[in-house]
Amino acid sequence: MRALVIDDSRAMRTILGRILAAQGFTVSDAGNGQEALDVLATLQAEDDLPALALVDWNMPVMDGLTFIKEARSRSELSNLTLMMVTTESEHAQIVRALAAGAHEYVIKPFTADAIADKLALLGLNPTAVSA
Repeated sequence: MRALVIDDSRAMRTILGRILAAQGFTVSDAGNGQEALDVLATLQAEDDLPALALVDWNMPVMDGLTFIKEARSRSELSNLTLMMVTTESEHAQIVRALAAGAHEYVIKPFTADAIADKLALLGLNPTAVSA
């Protein structure tokens, strides 16, 4: 099962990538929403679209909220589960992200267990599929 990590911080992409890899995901990454759309187009051409995208809110070029809205407007991405992972902690921001189409919301800083718990709630457990 593939996942896409979208964050402008290389360190955060590495951390989230390691957490997802430990959960059994094959991980791709992108530095902003526009780059993520480009990565998704490539993966679609390879018939390897991810099941999950972890999306930061604040990024240059295309922010995470805009990316989520764009992803939700594309039928080919209708099965993509979206989890916002961000420092934005106000209730109104959480509501905006969920209304735009995010399935889950995680506030930074987080733990690996918090990500794993959210994945379990979403029914995304690649290890269980391959076992």
